[in-house]
Amino acid sequence: MWLTGRHATIKRPRKSTIRPLTQSSHRPQVRTRGDKRSLEFQPGMIQSEMRLSRPDDLVLSYARAMMCFVLFHPRPEHIVMVGLGGGSLAKFCYRYLPHSRITVLELRADVIALREQFAIPRDNARFRIIQADAAAYMATLSGAADVLLVDGFDADGLPPALGSASFYADCRRALRPGGVMVANIFSYDPQYGPMLRRLRETFQGRICWFRGIAGNNRILFAVKGGKPSPALVMQQKVARSHGLGFALLNRLLAHWIVLRLRWNHAKSGVG
Repeated sequence: MWLTGRHATIKRPRKSTIRPLTQSSHRPQVRTRGDKRSLEFQPGMIQSEMRLSRPDDLVLSYARAMMCFVLFHPRPEHIVMVGLGGGSLAKFCYRYLPHSRITVLELRADVIALREQFAIPRDNARFRIIQADAAAYMATLSGAADVLLVDGFDADGLPPALGSASFYADCRRALRPGGVMVANIFSYDPQYGPMLRRLRETFQGRICWFRGIAGNNRILFAVKGGKPSPALVMQQKVARSHGLGFALLNRLLAHWIVLRLRWNHAKSGVG
């Protein structure tokens, strides 16, 4: 089974008191301006963006910031993503982390239907998109992932189900020891404070972020403990100074990580 992996098990979903995810009434819109193509749920509110000339590039700063997970876990065997959008992170990881399997959970069929317009790979042995309620699906996983990327926004922002205590507990359970969860949350979200507290409590304080790395997008990193790991060492280092201490340096760090992955891929000679 494609989700078994190392020490992975599948469990029956348990009942939840959190309102399940619902599909927004806003239909996804694809807009092309010159060399850039964007996915929007409302005019001007860009969910994802790509360059037609280089579709695997990471155009938006928050996507580059989320790739900082490689500092914690450089060679993940299995990456699970919540939210497809235009597939920026999925495409980048598929190309530049060739040793990783990638599973993307996306609620909306109309978003998945746009995959060809955004040059998203077809399903294969390393890459799969599943139409599913991520909050319910996550509850079925245990020890299945090395990295979780949670970026499940819709036209109304981050759904409450993806910031609940039960969802964070399910994410922690879905990770292998030393695994890392990366959550994209708007710093101005009224629920940002409560979500941060829930995440800190769930991961027993093992969370951190890079100050100012992506503007109003606060990218939170949470590491599953259990035994000493390189990810825990990195979490402690980042937590001390919020990365390199200054927003500009952290943004440059994200650029450097992306460039290093591309450079390593070019040296490998893999297409």
